[in-house]
Amino acid sequence: MKQIQTFKILSDETRLRMLALMAMQGELCVCELVHALELSQPKISRHLANLRKVGIVSSRRHAQWIFYNLDPEMPAWERHVVDAAVEGIQHETIVRKDAGRLANMDGRPQHGPTR
Repeated sequence: MKQIQTFKILSDETRLRMLALMAMQGELCVCELVHALELSQPKISRHLANLRKVGIVSSRRHAQWIFYNLDPEMPAWERHVVDAAVEGIQHETIVRKDAGRLANMDGRPQHGPTR
């Protein structure tokens, strides 16, 4: 059942932090999430795969980079749930620190044209 998958996926702090950054910044690549969250690349990639599997996050390739964003085609009910979850966490200290690290990241990739 899609609803159960969505609520399960949103029950993880790391995934919520990732979604909060995407909601605030737009599309991000793995290296940006690794830097901002101070977690390993395999861990970030695993979480992104789970978010893509349930349709909360979509991706696009530009040059050698793959950029991830909140899926614009997610159903309205799901978008409301994700937005509420992000709103609930975006002012937490840990998310503000994540956003600060991302803002100060040197050498962020050029995102190029969006779809």
